[in-house]
Amino acid sequence: MNEGVVVIVRGIIAFITLHIFARILGKQQVSQLTFFDYILGITIGSIAATLTTDLSSRAWAHWVGLTTWTGAVWFVQWLTLRSRAVSKYLNGEPVILVMNGQIMEDNLKKMRYTLDELLLQLRENNVFDLGTVEFAVLETNGKLSVLKKSQYAPATPDDLDIPTKYKGISTELIYDGIIIDKNLKRVNLNRTWLKQQLKSLDIKSPEQVFLAALDTEGQLYVDLYKDHLKTMTDLSDYQNLK
Repeated sequence: MNEGVVVIVRGIIAFITLHIFARILGKQQVSQLTFFDYILGITIGSIAATLTTDLSSRAWAHWVGLTTWTGAVWFVQWLTLRSRAVSKYLNGEPVILVMNGQIMEDNLKKMRYTLDELLLQLRENNVFDLGTVEFAVLETNGKLSVLKKSQYAPATPDDLDIPTKYKGISTELIYDGIIIDKNLKRVNLNRTWLKQQLKSLDIKSPEQVFLAALDTEGQLYVDLYKDHLKTMTDLSDYQNLK
């Protein structure tokens, strides 16, 4: 068989297999992955790539290896869900790097974390003065969680005893030009009401709408395919409009 055809067939098999295994292992954002999870993901991806392009050996052996690694990852996930000790060993624990404005040098050394890295992560959390920090905790995924001292934390409506209205998730009524009747029914509305709303906005057809969503206060948000806005390629174009 032609090598190109073999690679295509193997690639399709690897793609479908990875998709199935990824669904089995569950969804997790890259920002939430621990270093151990990251290494496991790279290894599984590398095996899938070898399954696709290594024509010097049979695909079966690579597929078995891919299945074995995926099974091992699933087993580790199962263990970490049932054993706090295993979870701590594999994923580590959050570590306090700043307490009451003071840097914990021993913890920095323990985590092999430099002062420059700490200051960078603080700046990414909009902290430019260490004295304003109550706690800075290095999470198991490498991100820094920062709690500012109460006198430096932004005031909330609750702090000021200001009542607020409920804010929930908007309901999509039109997506990619198609009316979602199920969502209309859920909010006790119909197509007649929706078309009247569109008509009031000089929109002749739902097919002109990229997205229409109704918020919890009854306000309809509409975004058209053609927004008649000046095309902007970068931030400088936006700044030039000011």
